[in-house]
Amino acid sequence: MELFCGVSIPDGGRLRSTEASVVALLVVLCGLGLGGCTTDTESPSRPNILFIMADDHTTQAFRSYGSRLSGLAPTEHINRLAQQGARLTNAFVTNSICVPSRASILTGQYSHKNGAYTLRDSLAPAHPNVAKELQKGGYQTAVIGKWHLKAEPSGFDYWNVLPGQGRYVDPRLREKGSDTLTTHGGFSADVIADLSLDWLKQQRDEEKPFVLMTHFKASHGPFQAPKRNDSLFADTTLPEPPSLWEDKSHRSPGSREYGFTIETMARRFVRWGYWAPPRPLDKMSGREVRRHGYQAFVKQYLRSVAAIDQNVGRLLDYLKKAGLKENTVVIYTSDQGYFLGEHNYIDKRWMYEESMQMPFLIRYPGEIEPGTVVDDLVLNVDFAPLMLDYAGLKTPDYMQGRSFRPNLRGETPADWRDAVYYRYWMHGNGARRPAHYGIRTKRFKLIFFYGLPLDQTSNPPTKPGWELYDLVKDPREMDNVYRDPAYADTGARLKDKLLQLKDRLGDPDEAYPALMERRRSHW
Repeated sequence: MELFCGVSIPDGGRLRSTEASVVALLVVLCGLGLGGCTTDTESPSRPNILFIMADDHTTQAFRSYGSRLSGLAPTEHINRLAQQGARLTNAFVTNSICVPSRASILTGQYSHKNGAYTLRDSLAPAHPNVAKELQKGGYQTAVIGKWHLKAEPSGFDYWNVLPGQGRYVDPRLREKGSDTLTTHGGFSADVIADLSLDWLKQQRDEEKPFVLMTHFKASHGPFQAPKRNDSLFADTTLPEPPSLWEDKSHRSPGSREYGFTIETMARRFVRWGYWAPPRPLDKMSGREVRRHGYQAFVKQYLRSVAAIDQNVGRLLDYLKKAGLKENTVVIYTSDQGYFLGEHNYIDKRWMYEESMQMPFLIRYPGEIEPGTVVDDLVLNVDFAPLMLDYAGLKTPDYMQGRSFRPNLRGETPADWRDAVYYRYWMHGNGARRPAHYGIRTKRFKLIFFYGLPLDQTSNPPTKPGWELYDLVKDPREMDNVYRDPAYADTGARLKDKLLQLKDRLGDPDEAYPALMERRRSHW
């Protein structure tokens, strides 16, 4: 016997006329959510969601993204998601710094809407977010690992999170319902995976679909790794990015003289005890420091990435062993990109590709074809609507993003966006990363470095400047064509579109008199 909406159907599926009438009536009632049938929010067929997020894991350090390091990147387990699902090539952050990006991922909103503009800000517990929506929709929700949003997590049935940045070794975490921190022995990525597996095995309600957010601290600076990875790349010379030796004279005054460099990281590595240079740094030429420092920095970064990958493998293996693989959406991403020596930069924050681009891999067997590649323009504010879509829930009006589930099936909507808006608010840190905003299409990127602190800090203003890049001819962004007459019309069109985007998203410059004054004199 098979049960259909509470009615027993004889083997073979043959019904008497009265039974058929009853079933037909119940089918109608089911469609209306009546008749005692299972509703959408109770359906056991709705997928689980495992959302795995690393910190500063950039696309250059993946096997699946085709960078100079793709043959060396220690991401064999993470790469399974690209092979068995989809890889996004144009996923972007809207504000490339940890707190703002994490807030945007959770709320589906830009920084100027959720209030998390800079590292100093927090996400208020009362603010709406995707976990609350999933919880209301019948999902069991949990977050484990790095939170970094200052206030307590809200919308989660269970949480166990690091305070602030947290520690790499023997991390302390605070569990929901406790006012104290508990020390867990071991390396942070191992501990966070252990706690995630414990939750899946022991605390998961098997009567409900779940969403588990596993947030690794790695590969954020200072890029620590477990001792088992110490020997990785010891005898390898890593390929250098061409822009490591970039002549920045093509840049605008707004960016030309700013940024944290490989030389900065080399000094940190010596101080942290990660690197013993061939000679004291003050006895080495600048070129030697950059070349040797690059090798030391990127190798250590990749060792930290390897620790993430090893634990992603554990999580994926458990899903398969527990029979959860087929009905679990698995997402792997990072809160933003990161420079690995490109433009002789470290860190993120800038609107340049390595910082702005986010990795995004997703697997959902039965719906996403293995090996799918999506080049549509996707933003971190779209992640929450996507999860809600898989959960069978509507995107609430407060969210500014849009589900890209159809895109993953090869059914990109005709009205999908053709441009994205980016804004880095956190002007300061010795003015090494000036405030700026801009627009990116599939071919062009226009950036306005307005260089003003708008948060009442004492950081001095920097020089303003415009930059325009043709990403088809110049994917490494080493030729600013803003002053090239051949691109004058392109620049003008992009400026108009930029202002339209700002107005539509609710971020007009008129709210900031100092910015308007600077814009009028440099537009």
